[in-house]
Amino acid sequence: MKEVTRETYLDWYENMMFWRKFEDKLASVYIQQKVRGFLHLYNGQEAILAGALHVMDLSKDRMITAYRNHVQPIGMGVDPKRVMAELFGKATGTSNGLGGSMHIFSKEYRFHGGHGIVGGQIPLGAGMAFGDKYHGSDAVTLCCMGDGAVRQGSLHETLNLAMLWKLPVVFIVENNGYAMGTSVERTANHTDIWKLGLGYEMPCGPIDGMNPVAVAEGIDEAIQRARRGDGPTFLEAKTYRYRGHSMSDAQHYRTKDEVEEYKKIDPITQVKEIILNEKYATEEQLAEIDASIKQRVKECEEFAESSPFPEKEVMYDAVYEQKDYPFIFHKL
Repeated sequence: MKEVTRETYLDWYENMMFWRKFEDKLASVYIQQKVRGFLHLYNGQEAILAGALHVMDLSKDRMITAYRNHVQPIGMGVDPKRVMAELFGKATGTSNGLGGSMHIFSKEYRFHGGHGIVGGQIPLGAGMAFGDKYHGSDAVTLCCMGDGAVRQGSLHETLNLAMLWKLPVVFIVENNGYAMGTSVERTANHTDIWKLGLGYEMPCGPIDGMNPVAVAEGIDEAIQRARRGDGPTFLEAKTYRYRGHSMSDAQHYRTKDEVEEYKKIDPITQVKEIILNEKYATEEQLAEIDASIKQRVKECEEFAESSPFPEKEVMYDAVYEQKDYPFIFHKL
């Protein structure tokens, strides 16, 4: 695995803090109805993305995930201004404002969504890995999902074929404990999700999803296995989200005390403590990073605010090949 250095920790701190503040801003503008529809935030789960990016080859590896998908494309290289513009429904967004919160895409940076159907991305992730293997590429696909998605039948069909065909894919369950609002204990007879891989004789195991070093180590081993041609891995990253499933979630299924307890192992706090203890940076230097992040988030919001909404014809062109737009009702 690539060495974890002083620069790594400083990058992790800056990136994770930016992702957190970026989404805090989204929560704020959602209340102002500048972002419509659903909004699923990643707060608390940032160590999974930070650790994964540390060991990926961003020149060829791919990532696909569910609808909690705003910060992943930023980590892969997408301009955060375009991500925020997409959430605002603006023409400058990653999907011209037509996808919104749950459908962020970037072919250029190999981020393949953003999917609103629970578990819908799982067979697609295996399909992309099949394509890379078919074309002789040694690229690896990271296919992320929540703990709720593992109750979908498509997961089991996909694991079977991925193992049969030795596809270069890493399945990562971001287990934040509650799916949409139902605890893992209430959805299955088992609580160790990673053990599902055993039924397919697939390499599998748990990793600490609150620690980017642990995440990097686990995913690196899986990526190297896939790149050698030895097939897929099924990982359970045990994590926690500090906000609700979505902005409309009243969170009656957990207590405030529980949330506060998990905040004691916040991945950003853990990284910050290591930076200060190892004297990688001072409090003043971190404060400068924080100020820079605040300004970057402000610029993203201003860009999204000032961008135009897409023309109506853009929506039609995305659906119809025939230019007279058949089946659209025209008033006489």
